[in-house]
Amino acid sequence: MITFLTTLSLTLALFSLFLCWQVLEQRKLVKQMMESDDITDSEQDPELVITLRVLDPIAVAKRESRSARVLADKLPVMVRKMVYQEVMKELEGELAEREIDVEMHIEYR
Repeated sequence: MITFLTTLSLTLALFSLFLCWQVLEQRKLVKQMMESDDITDSEQDPELVITLRVLDPIAVAKRESRSARVLADKLPVMVRKMVYQEVMKELEGELAEREIDVEMHIEYR
């Protein structure tokens, strides 16, 4: 019984040493990756970004514009782009009125 417990204790100690070594190697790897990507301040908070998606831009265009009713069926990509541009203009205007500095972009995904 004592032999079994001693063997088990040694096995657990060796496994613990192996896990500790793995943690140290992982830290070294993360440090190397951060240095290669020029990330020096790991305490820096992540940048927050708001993403806006118009769920049905064609319906918005048809509701807001007479010409869009005609164009929406024939040129849906152009109408979607115009809806996003108009939404962006309105948001920028509203935020400018409230003196909130923003940087807005349209991203294609």
